[in-house]
Amino acid sequence: MTALSRRSLLTATAAGTAAAALAACGPAVTGKGKGADGSSTIRVGHLPSSLFAPLYVADATKKFADAGLTLELVPLKSGQDGVPMLANNQLDVMCAGFSAGMFNALHSGVKFTVAGSMGISPGDIENSPTALEVSQKLLDSGEVKDVKDLKGRKIGVAGGPGATGGYLLAAMLKEAGLTLNDVEAVNLATPDQQPALENGSIDAATPSAPFSSAMEEAGIASPIAVPAKGVTGTGVMFSEDFAAGDTAQKFFTALTEGAQQLSADGPQTDEVYQILADATGQKIEVLEASPMYTYLPNLAPQPEQLEAMQAVWMEAKQVSYSEPLKVADFVDEKFSASA
Repeated sequence: MTALSRRSLLTATAAGTAAAALAACGPAVTGKGKGADGSSTIRVGHLPSSLFAPLYVADATKKFADAGLTLELVPLKSGQDGVPMLANNQLDVMCAGFSAGMFNALHSGVKFTVAGSMGISPGDIENSPTALEVSQKLLDSGEVKDVKDLKGRKIGVAGGPGATGGYLLAAMLKEAGLTLNDVEAVNLATPDQQPALENGSIDAATPSAPFSSAMEEAGIASPIAVPAKGVTGTGVMFSEDFAAGDTAQKFFTALTEGAQQLSADGPQTDEVYQILADATGQKIEVLEASPMYTYLPNLAPQPEQLEAMQAVWMEAKQVSYSEPLKVADFVDEKFSASA
């Protein structure tokens, strides 16, 4: 299948996926219960997104079933919503983005383990799933020529400066010597960023694909920066009880088998696109035209990225503490090392 470039024609947009009511979730079984077929049942919180492709591919291709595991996928609105669920054993696993709120929860004593990574930026401005998109009007007028010209301007970020998108924005600003404190990061849902660019209420935005490609095709904006190769803001988290059990390694190994079925250079197989369409509610042609993240074969956690996130959010005063947490206290690399 031929990979389509960032500026390829998109005729469809992502379909919304409703999140399950959190209050309806009972306690997770922490890998100790049994499914109808006698397998261990694991409750996995996730944001329905192609960012978490290894999870969906491993599940659909029976990697978890082959390991004697049954998954219950619990859709979430944000990773922050899942943190208390991990702490209370309502979830065994969460695949989601990291946030300033997550660091605040860890500082307050909430316990969970960062076991792995998920989508990692390819660093290619033509095929990056996330980009710093600037209003085409500002570019055409010459008011904005490069990233440094965004100083003092409003930039739309899903979840605001303390969300994963805030960190990705900071990573892109850094290349021009700017920080989150140099811009006004406006909390704006990704689907709302294009109309906001059109009406001039924001000057730039940090949408993910397919929204980034769609606004480019419409002539609303163009990318001037993308996160550098290797930048990531998402990962795999285990509840404290689940991480201590035997099932955790089986789960993680099966998850890495899903990652290993994904192409490292963008275009995926028809089977993968169908799996992602079923999991996210997006149309196959949208997924085919959308740039994708890359994944480490063993999904190893990236503690240096967590260190960088914490530093960004401390500087931007998005966390409630002044002494940095020791990342080694909540990151465990043994699962990826044994996968």
